Amino acid sequence: MKLRTVIVDDEPLALDLLRALLAAHEDIQIVAECENGRQAIAWLQTNPVDLLFLDVQMPKIDGFGVVDRVGLQLLPPTIFVTAYHEHAVRAFDVHAVDYLTKPVEAPRLRTALERVRRKIEAETALLTREQLTAVLNGLRRGDELKPYTSRFLVKDGEKEILLASEKIDWIEAADYYSRLHVGSRSYMLRESITDLSGKLDPRRFVRVHRSSIVNLDRVREIYRDGQTEGLVVLTTGTRIRMSRAGRQKLTEVGKA
Repeated sequence: MKLRTVIVDDEPLALDLLRALLAAHEDIQIVAECENGRQAIAWLQTNPVDLLFLDVQMPKIDGFGVVDRVGLQLLPPTIFVTAYHEHAVRAFDVHAVDYLTKPVEAPRLRTALERVRRKIEAETALLTREQLTAVLNGLRRGDELKPYTSRFLVKDGEKEILLASEKIDWIEAADYYSRLHVGSRSYMLRESITDLSGKLDPRRFVRVHRSSIVNLDRVREIYRDGQTEGLVVLTTGTRIRMSRAGRQKLTEVGKA
């Protein structure tokens, strides 16, 4: 990645030297050379900049004046260039990455650029984490807002009825069909249990086995039988096999 770089100095010879030294670094792209603070402010306020070399001693608006006018929030990673060491403390007070004393020397410039690269990489990593967190939070909110199926149209003798999902005790796989158990009654639905598991609210229904889904509100007891199998006992007394993966799902729901 090329670092869009601006160099600011009121001395033409200093600009020439810095430009020549930066030419040895392939990731540096000089996009502007400013001869005074006013030019620097105008550029920084209107253009994207990754790195700034800023002379401290300049007439009218000096380097710190540029910082004050631009503001720390818009200021890119900055390396101050100064003829006096005493300016270093103040430079770091405004979050400078480093400072160079004139005349700038190649080894010292290389060290300063390494610091800049580490800072930019760290900030990029932080931004990536923040973006990832935002995406995950968005996905979670999407799950919460997802319109899960609340009713099923099922056949009841000669008629059809709308069966509220909350009334279902558990669901049993039956080849390409599913059997919905409601108390002592059961209803056949022409949907696979896999399809149904994606339509039901996971905060209420959990697939405890490849052939069964339970309504958490109907679960009375959970038994472990060895390391892989177990049982779920419903409030109706119905006992349903539970796989290891099913137990893990129940555990996760219990922690939510």
